[in-house]
Amino acid sequence: MRIQIVAVGTKMPSWVSAGVDEFIRRFPSDMPVNITEIPAGKRGKNADIKRILEKEGEQMLAAIPKGNRIVTLEVTGKPWDTPTLAKQLDNWKMDGRDVSLLIGGPEGLAPSCIEASEQKWSLSALTLPHPLVRIILVESVYRAWSVTQNHPYHRE
Repeated sequence: MRIQIVAVGTKMPSWVSAGVDEFIRRFPSDMPVNITEIPAGKRGKNADIKRILEKEGEQMLAAIPKGNRIVTLEVTGKPWDTPTLAKQLDNWKMDGRDVSLLIGGPEGLAPSCIEASEQKWSLSALTLPHPLVRIILVESVYRAWSVTQNHPYHRE
């Protein structure tokens, strides 16, 4: 199973890239993780936010391979603790499809992305900065994988 993270925003600070890369390289070859970045629409004083969200949504959905399970990260989604995420990971593997995890931009995800999702996951009730979400997401998935494999990382 492959995991794709589709995130709005490019040009992340070096500490974000280093953190994400550290966990991505730890995943085994039979469960590769990659990030697909979608350029954020230009937001200015008189920006048409609805149109920007629609365009970002179109680009996100176009970047997802056909047949992937789509999971959106949303404040209103279900909160999963580590054991629950580990069970989700096992269920996703048994499903036989690859998984695309979607991280929206400053205003969240486009309605089209939310409608396309099969699951909605909330990392926190807090509003988190989108660069930090990338690190939390990839670490959480790695930790869940370590639980499914009885790997010592989760017990460290």
